[in-house]
Amino acid sequence: MPDIAVRGLFATPVAAVQLPGAAARNAALRATILARRDATASVQASNAGGWHSDRDLASWGGPEALDILDLARQVATQLTADRNGQPIRPRWSMQAWANVNAPGDGNIAHYHPGAFWSGTYYVDDGGCADDPSLGGEFEMLDPRGATPGMYAPGLKFAGEDGASAGSAETIRPRPGLLFLFPSWLFHQVRAYRGNALRISIAFNFGLPDQTA
Repeated sequence: MPDIAVRGLFATPVAAVQLPGAAARNAALRATILARRDATASVQASNAGGWHSDRDLASWGGPEALDILDLARQVATQLTADRNGQPIRPRWSMQAWANVNAPGDGNIAHYHPGAFWSGTYYVDDGGCADDPSLGGEFEMLDPRGATPGMYAPGLKFAGEDGASAGSAETIRPRPGLLFLFPSWLFHQVRAYRGNALRISIAFNFGLPDQTA
């Protein structure tokens, strides 16, 4: 048998960073976000239950929110290049909002049109990190579609990524975790089954001006 050349094509970049000093930062963010929730009605977007703030978190989230969004902007810039693979510094536009999910709340499958990078920062996981039975995972659906599952559900492609083809990958909430993903990636949040609150910040970075 001659050598077989196999390339894993069409990979989807998802970046995760566990930020230090989360306890003090998240205590301040939690107080700010819950005060905003008590004072304003929820926006209806992808949320199935829960509270979704307006998309102007930068104007009311305080210095802690601005720090998170600045770090996220830096990550987005580091992960972006021009068509020749050279670094570029886009003048990102931004929308950012807060989410509060109580028991039974989640987010239906959706994507974020009009943006290039999207992401989430976890303020409070409601106990999800230590107890998988509580749900609340961030779930990313395979953009390649059903793949082998539509014809032979018992088979997979050989190799490191073969098992996930046609299924989904999840990120379990953890306080201080920041992650970014392409805005076109279909995703959802599984229902939270704990007895506390699952609090997060979400954001979009767009390109009103694509020149460096």
